[in-house]
Amino acid sequence: MNSFIVMQGETYHEERNAGILWTPRIDKSGMVPHSWKRMHELKEGDHVFHYVKGQIVAISLITQGCKNGIIPGGTEEVFIAQAIYHELDFPLAVRDYFDAIEPLLPLKYSPFQEDASGNSGYLYPCNEELAMKLLEVITSLNFFAVEEEQLELAIEVVKRSTHNPLMTMISEMEMEIKEKMRRSKKQFSKSLMQLWHNECPLCGIDIDAALAASYAKPWKDSTDAERLDPHNGILLCANHAALYTAGLIAFTGGGQLHIASRIPEAQYAVYGLKKAAKVPATLEHAPYFRWHKRNIYIEPKKLKLAKTVEER
Repeated sequence: MNSFIVMQGETYHEERNAGILWTPRIDKSGMVPHSWKRMHELKEGDHVFHYVKGQIVAISLITQGCKNGIIPGGTEEVFIAQAIYHELDFPLAVRDYFDAIEPLLPLKYSPFQEDASGNSGYLYPCNEELAMKLLEVITSLNFFAVEEEQLELAIEVVKRSTHNPLMTMISEMEMEIKEKMRRSKKQFSKSLMQLWHNECPLCGIDIDAALAASYAKPWKDSTDAERLDPHNGILLCANHAALYTAGLIAFTGGGQLHIASRIPEAQYAVYGLKKAAKVPATLEHAPYFRWHKRNIYIEPKKLKLAKTVEER
């Protein structure tokens, strides 16, 4: 089961009433935009968050995957999928919760811009971490009494929730997503333990409980295959894993350690770091390590360039 976010705007009511999602097959230039082509990824059992004018207003269940068809009541050839819509009594205003949502957005094909507005386009992927956050907020808005004066109504709210199709769907989504993430991360961790011989290559710690399987390309930016690829990461002790995830250290494609200037050289020993350290990276590690260094490592490349210009 995968999740998506669809940007519908003025077409929402038409599509909801027809129980569908659809896009034209080609644009005016004869091309197929990525957000239209993604319609082919919709499969039976997938879920879609519906974004309309700044708010997520519904969640739908795909009952028939994308096919080529004709728009209802018309003659235009389109990509079309069948869905059951479940509207929210209290929509989720993305801007109000963007501080929690933004860190979970992928760098590529994000449904939302930095100012919390929706991107142009139609269908966007919604990674599991983002889906869980959206479900958490939607649940808190729609099914739980939070004001003190509403506490006496809480029992009735719970009773209604147990018979609510939306709540049932959300519960099933959460269980499926959690299980998918648990299985994937467990397999990833096991693979990294084997690949790195159960020890941190930077400090030699070999106690399993003190080791962490650290993604180079984070879950939110990876495909399902990349999330299981043991070369998409490195086994590190908890200390170095935290530094790597935060972008305070990185590795070149060849495994050379880079340390952000935020960590003074005089404190390298405190963090268990050595300036000339190198880990045994393979060719398969290279694209992932480079991606992390380019996108996660906090050393500001633009600032470096600016300083170089000033020095001239």
